[in-house]
Amino acid sequence: MPDVNTHTQFGGAAEPANLASRREGRSFSGISIALLGSGAALASFFAPQPDIQLGLLAFAAALIVFSGLVFAYKALQTRKKSYATQAVISLVEHDATPCFLADFEGNVSFRNETANEKFRDRASDALARIFADMFANPGAVLFRMQSKAHALGSAREDIVTRKGHVRLAVNAVETDMYLWRLEDLSDRGGGARAVDALSLPMLTAGPTGTVLYMNEAFRRLLGGRAKNLGGVFADLPIASGQVHKVLCEAGEIESLVAEVPSHGGRREIYLLPGDELVEGADKGTDWDAIEELPVPLLKISATGEVLSSNHEARTLLDNKIADGCRMSDLLEGLGRPLTDWITETVEGKGMGAPQFLEAIHKDKEIHVQVSLNPAGSEGAAAYVVAVLSDVTEFKNLELQFVQSQKMQAIGQLAGGIAHDFNNLLTAISGHCDLLLLRHDQGDRDFADLIQIHENANRAAALVGQLLAYSRKQNLQPEVIDLRNTLSESTHLLNRLVGERLTLTLDHDPSLKPIRADKRQLEQVLMNLVVNARDAMPDGGNIRIETENTVLAEPLHRDRVTVPAGRYVVLRVHDTGMGIPESKRNKIFEPFWTTKTSSGGTGLGLSTAYGIIKQTGGYIFVDSTVGVGTTFSILIPSHDAPIEHVEKPDEPAISVPVTGDGVVLLVEDEAPVRAFASRALRLRGFTVLEADCAESALNMLANPDLEVDLFLTDVIMPGKDGPTWVREALAERPNTKVVFVSGYAEEAFGEDQKSIPNSVFLPKPFSLTELTKTVHNQLH
Repeated sequence: MPDVNTHTQFGGAAEPANLASRREGRSFSGISIALLGSGAALASFFAPQPDIQLGLLAFAAALIVFSGLVFAYKALQTRKKSYATQAVISLVEHDATPCFLADFEGNVSFRNETANEKFRDRASDALARIFADMFANPGAVLFRMQSKAHALGSAREDIVTRKGHVRLAVNAVETDMYLWRLEDLSDRGGGARAVDALSLPMLTAGPTGTVLYMNEAFRRLLGGRAKNLGGVFADLPIASGQVHKVLCEAGEIESLVAEVPSHGGRREIYLLPGDELVEGADKGTDWDAIEELPVPLLKISATGEVLSSNHEARTLLDNKIADGCRMSDLLEGLGRPLTDWITETVEGKGMGAPQFLEAIHKDKEIHVQVSLNPAGSEGAAAYVVAVLSDVTEFKNLELQFVQSQKMQAIGQLAGGIAHDFNNLLTAISGHCDLLLLRHDQGDRDFADLIQIHENANRAAALVGQLLAYSRKQNLQPEVIDLRNTLSESTHLLNRLVGERLTLTLDHDPSLKPIRADKRQLEQVLMNLVVNARDAMPDGGNIRIETENTVLAEPLHRDRVTVPAGRYVVLRVHDTGMGIPESKRNKIFEPFWTTKTSSGGTGLGLSTAYGIIKQTGGYIFVDSTVGVGTTFSILIPSHDAPIEHVEKPDEPAISVPVTGDGVVLLVEDEAPVRAFASRALRLRGFTVLEADCAESALNMLANPDLEVDLFLTDVIMPGKDGPTWVREALAERPNTKVVFVSGYAEEAFGEDQKSIPNSVFLPKPFSLTELTKTVHNQLH
């Protein structure tokens, strides 16, 4: 038995051991069984006892019968193999593509007429030698592809060779027989001879404008072959679908130009002279010359009817071009009647600029760039030639960018409004706290003050939702188990949905932890459940489920790309009325709602959107009108252990905080500054006031002035809070700092972290929160 490791095929590539052993052992089984039976029969004659002789004879007979069956099976398999091989040969014998039938080692047993013609000078029976002038290392190419075909049944590769671009394909016919096909892709449409036979001028240009190929029609038009595009066109660069001046042998002519990108940065450029296309031709046959051109083209009458179309146009528009249809039946989105645009083109009015339109389709979005060009000879009915380009991918990227810009602009607006409102609410609620210090429950004004205080808190919650949408709120992320969070919220959620609705929870038992703000995640869940409840006024079911999921590759959905990785998915299903597709792209915008003015603010879903985005997750919606809606939230899973935060015990009786330190208060909003200074003085602190950073630094220029703590706004005219604090700490490094702002801490978190002994207090804050924060910093 030969050494398998030294066996080679295709002139050097090693054959896999399992394949070699199988080939060597194919005919072994039948012969070995027959020999074993003969040996058993012979041994029976030397057996000492009769019963042993009979047993050996019976065993020998069984083996001989079995070996006969094996031989018959092998003969049947050989006959079937012969039939299969003959079927393949008859199938490819007259194929226009060179075909070879070869065994496992690459020995050719059959080649069709085309292969004999193309490789006449290479009469070898080995594939590696036949392809030696085409591939640099034919043995490696053939071995690689045959190994794949053996495992998968077939293989195909496009290969750029020294003689052009080819496609090599192989199919496994039997265990050790393979059909090879070699297709020439050097020129689109079937090679140079097919392109030369094309009546329309065509050329291939490289990335730098060098003319790589020019068909016979183009060479005849120019009177020779040009070296670059500058020798072909008088007005560069080329724009597909536009009319350009061609430098012909008899002078310049204008022609409609269509361009198709090709492999390797190449471009195929076609001339489409309208008058020549219809000269002496009837409708339906005048476009035979461009039927197979890789450029989508439509012939449209002056009144908008589609007279003709080529194959590429029908493919792009999903074969919707029926007899008698109009351009308006296929495309929309111009903003005015398409017939007006066609009429202007026929009459030579307008700039002739291409337009971006959308194909009318129920199932998918198809965006096309359309260029119209007048055509028709004198005395013939005028028409236009429409050159179409598929720009769906480009438009999707553009829409994704526009949507993100819109959401960002709305977020910035919401964040700015929230900042200003927080300043007002700080002054309102703060002075209300000061008034409550002078009134007890028996006072007739006490109830009014409580109402002011509660409504200020409601306004603060509304502002918090605006900040959530703009992703500028304060988050306190921690590693949590989503199942525990949902379980703790079940009682509240049941109260929200009421008795008419059924709320069920379905958890993945092996759910991974996530890192998020538990309180804000509960807010998202409440908003989604309330939204589901309002969609089912007559009752229904709400199901909340969680699961782990792994994205092996990025998920592209709703113009958003979710990176590959491990995620925890939270879904909220309802059986409500559903959301129409026309409204689905607006549901996350703030203040947009389908409810009545008393039914909601339109901030529920926008708040959920902002919280999930700030958490680093993604939220999507699936809805069917009349069936229900599903909101899906994807949050990256976390490998860290779940954090158990110990909450400090609150004192049974709230004791007012008192202090004796010196506080430098820097706040540009006078009402906020007035409240904060009064509140701190009431608690025993000495307060120095400044309305800007520059005033504060001037005060600190006095070395005899003692200051224990800086209480400063972050966003102010001139120098902001972190900037002036750094300058002041250079001379007073031990001074404590409290930053306050209507924006989120994350907006300047890096600045704060770089400043020692500093904490953050978000606006609006109460009297107690302010004095307690200052006291804790000083002590």
